Amino acid sequence: MKQVTFRDLWQRFAELVHENKSVLNDLDAAIGDADHGSNMDRGLEKAVEALNASPEGSLRADAKLIGMTLMSTVGGASGALWGSGMLKFAAALPDAPEVTWADFVNALGAFVEALSKRGQAVAGDKTMMDVFLPAMVEIQAQLSDEESLPASMVRLADQAKAWSDGTRDLVAKRGRAAYLGERSAGHIDPGSLSSAFWFEALAGAVGQQ
Repeated sequence: MKQVTFRDLWQRFAELVHENKSVLNDLDAAIGDADHGSNMDRGLEKAVEALNASPEGSLRADAKLIGMTLMSTVGGASGALWGSGMLKFAAALPDAPEVTWADFVNALGAFVEALSKRGQAVAGDKTMMDVFLPAMVEIQAQLSDEESLPASMVRLADQAKAWSDGTRDLVAKRGRAAYLGERSAGHIDPGSLSSAFWFEALAGAVGQQ
């Protein structure tokens, strides 16, 4: 992945979250604090501003900048999860303006592992892990054929949305929604939807390279 593709990914992600801010807030109103969209929108706007103001150097530097920005500007658990996750992502990357797809997948694996440890969540808990964990399974299954990875990531966009939709029937076991118990069923987890937007942004960026 080239640095320009990585930056395009985050620009697209910020745009998708901004366009769907009210949708994310409405979903969060049902099982959380009604601010997931606003928090993510604010943080991603700042992250993109920071990237645009930063000279091109390496994906690692960009990822670290994103992590630090999200950590400091996104409120609630999302800021800690995305921020700390991106710092682990950065640490796993080579310090270069372009990395192999295998390197990118390795870094994404470090990101997902950090999310799991920090949030103590697994698939089925009605969180963003219901998107990121199955996505990693799909991506890692393609690692033996690195040339197929970009196409695989593009296909993940539709799957990610389906995984997010699947959280509607789950009972939350982590986060604020867990306090609702059975009443959390019937609502899509907002964190899973914003995660699906990340994969939609990834597909768009990769498809344009």
